[in-house]
Amino acid sequence: QMGMNSMAVTDHGVMYGVVEFYKTMCTYGIKPILGCEVYMAQRTMQDRKPGIDDDQYHLVLLAKDNKGYKNLMKLVSIGFTQGFYYKPRIDMPTLGKYSQGLIVLSGCLAGKVPTLLLENKFESAKEEITKFQKIFGKENFFIEIQDHGILDQKRIINELIQLSKETGAPLVATNDVHYINKTD
Repeated sequence: QMGMNSMAVTDHGVMYGVVEFYKTMCTYGIKPILGCEVYMAQRTMQDRKPGIDDDQYHLVLLAKDNKGYKNLMKLVSIGFTQGFYYKPRIDMPTLGKYSQGLIVLSGCLAGKVPTLLLENKFESAKEEITKFQKIFGKENFFIEIQDHGILDQKRIINELIQLSKETGAPLVATNDVHYINKTD
């Protein structure tokens, strides 16, 4: 009804709904994109110090093929079984081990790159992008830009565009959508 030919699901830290989502999208001839907004440990998954390791950042992972889907399921499972501390977390070494077949978006304001920009750490944000590009390949890492009318989003949008120019990471405009239709 809305003219969309594809749709993604990226629940926070879990993949409980992907099978039902996949089947429903296929029923209506809509391409399903399976993903997850994972929680990344600030240090490692094994670190569990209050006030430091209970603060995770977000990263959006999308499966681009069957290998990516299997790796995504593995990462989410590891987050629960090995990295859980307040939330299911993964870390950079684990991400690197299961990176094949995945597309990565830098995330919302809770992502590492936007967080660094909000802290006025442009060069650190650039280094973070370079790390992701090395792990996933330049063609699989995208800088996410959003504008929901939030002041911090507006504050960093020009820096995100500049980072795209300097790193070659393409931009993708996204919205933080939780429901397809507005309810009263």
